[in-house]
Amino acid sequence: MNKITMTLQADHLILEALKEDISSEDVTTNSVMKEAVKGEVELICKQDGIIAGLDVFKRVFELLDDTTEVEFYCKDGDEVKNGQLMGKVIGDIRVLLSGERVALNYLQRMSGIATYTHSVAALLEGSKTKLLDTRKTTPNMRIFEKYAVRVGGGYNHRYNLSDGVLLKDNHIGAAGSVTKAVQMAKDYAPFVRKIEVEVENLDMVKEAVEAGADIIMLDNMTTEQMQEAIRIIDGRAETECSGNVTKENISRITSLGVDYVSSGALTHSAPILDISLKNLHAV
Repeated sequence: MNKITMTLQADHLILEALKEDISSEDVTTNSVMKEAVKGEVELICKQDGIIAGLDVFKRVFELLDDTTEVEFYCKDGDEVKNGQLMGKVIGDIRVLLSGERVALNYLQRMSGIATYTHSVAALLEGSKTKLLDTRKTTPNMRIFEKYAVRVGGGYNHRYNLSDGVLLKDNHIGAAGSVTKAVQMAKDYAPFVRKIEVEVENLDMVKEAVEAGADIIMLDNMTTEQMQEAIRIIDGRAETECSGNVTKENISRITSLGVDYVSSGALTHSAPILDISLKNLHAV
């Protein structure tokens, strides 16, 4: 994340996380540290994976005390190993103790997503299909989680509801049909917005193509249905496959030739990467 993004989009979220963890004071730290003492603590990886979120980790301590120094020996996107020393945090020991959990929560969560995304993206290597995330993100964590997907080698689908037109089953139900929904979207949305339609059967595929959809999402279809859908679309729209896509079942999609495959699992099911702050001492 660059400095502008951090300041405009992330700082207020990080502050809210800190306020959640420190509603009035850190009573434990204040019990054992009566005054400022300069200290140092090591950032250690306890599991192999892909690191993501180092700037966010650093920013937690800076927002508590802008004199805190953070040194990193790796960068976002690097493969890290169990036992690896990834950096050090130097500053007021009270700040190191009070910021530890929030900083690690961000770094562990983001690194877990990057690690899982990396493993799924590897299964698509050699194909033309791009791996996308979804809006199935943790509330108030989307900017961090979608960034982690990119670090892991995936791509971002629309960021939020203002970012693009995606006509799902309930939108189509509200409009009355695929054709009506696409036409309404074309009449309302700015012309620079692509119109994507989620379809569940081959009749809907045909209707979406004829209505002029830019992207057709094949949702929860069998392999045979997707093959036939791609034949029907015949390059007249981009194609996306979706619906309970995980690392365990994505292999059936690689040979189909769809443009995109989206997976909510990248953000909602990735386990954290185990990371710790250890060996705190005064300097």
